[in-house]
Amino acid sequence: MSDLTATTDIDSRLEGHRVELTGYCYRMLGSAFEAEDAVQDTLVRAWRSFDKFEGRSSLRSWLYRIATNVCLDMLNAGNKRARPVDLTGPTPLAQAALNPLPENTWLEPMPDGRILPTVADPAEAAVARESVRLAFVAALQHLPPKQRAVLILREVLAWKASEVAELLGTSVASVNSALQRARATLAEHEGKPVDAANPLDEEQRKLLERYVAAFEGYDMAALTALLHEDAVMTMPPFDLWLQGHDDITGFMLSIGAGCAGSRLVATSANGTPAFAHYKPNPDGPGFVPWAVQVIDISEGAITGMHCFLDTPRWFPLFGLPDHLDADAA
Repeated sequence: MSDLTATTDIDSRLEGHRVELTGYCYRMLGSAFEAEDAVQDTLVRAWRSFDKFEGRSSLRSWLYRIATNVCLDMLNAGNKRARPVDLTGPTPLAQAALNPLPENTWLEPMPDGRILPTVADPAEAAVARESVRLAFVAALQHLPPKQRAVLILREVLAWKASEVAELLGTSVASVNSALQRARATLAEHEGKPVDAANPLDEEQRKLLERYVAAFEGYDMAALTALLHEDAVMTMPPFDLWLQGHDDITGFMLSIGAGCAGSRLVATSANGTPAFAHYKPNPDGPGFVPWAVQVIDISEGAITGMHCFLDTPRWFPLFGLPDHLDADAA
């Protein structure tokens, strides 16, 4: 085999693990861009050291060992990402103010296609989607880094305790102890479950169709009918978050009134439905990016509208156009 063919073969074998490694690093780090940086670092390290890979473990296990070390190094800085709901109580509408916090404060959204590999087993696919939900990834941030790795490897990726112990260079007893502590901490922070959405059932599809019609029509009565009474609306990078349909719709009619006449384009993020939100262009025809909305659904109602406003970062990541024509449906 020629050197070029061998190099191409190595590149192909490593690249085949990119999506699942990105999902792992995203769960560890809570950041879309840090996860992609961690995976790139992992693959570069693996490529450079491939001649030392002796095959005593699988290529996949070896890559996860490298990725884990990369993530643990990145987490040594001590930063943990959060949602607005993790930092403060809800803001009453009368006190609503838009105060931005630094980018590295926030848990970030991630397109499904970058973190959810195609799997044949529906149960395995369901676990993967559940484990990238914003609430689950936010809960993971409360775990010390090694506990985080243990829980993801054992509970999400279904590794054996002995495999995790070998990866982390520790004992099976230590892995089992870390898993028990991690489960207890996770139970305190994960919050309310949301409905599965892969694929969307007929009721969920109709709910989202009504949501789009209400939002684009800026019909607050129709929107109120779709929102759970305890629904939340978040808007990173602002620390403000609102709870209850009265405060949400009140905000949309006051501070958020510039969103009237918007358009929503369906996408998917964090294993749940999502929309690209385009506002009317204030400087001409058409619509311009405003937010990526990640939607939580539970018990036939919308329970969360998580609006990520840093569109110069998010729209390219999601492969979304930077403008919609005036006749966009």
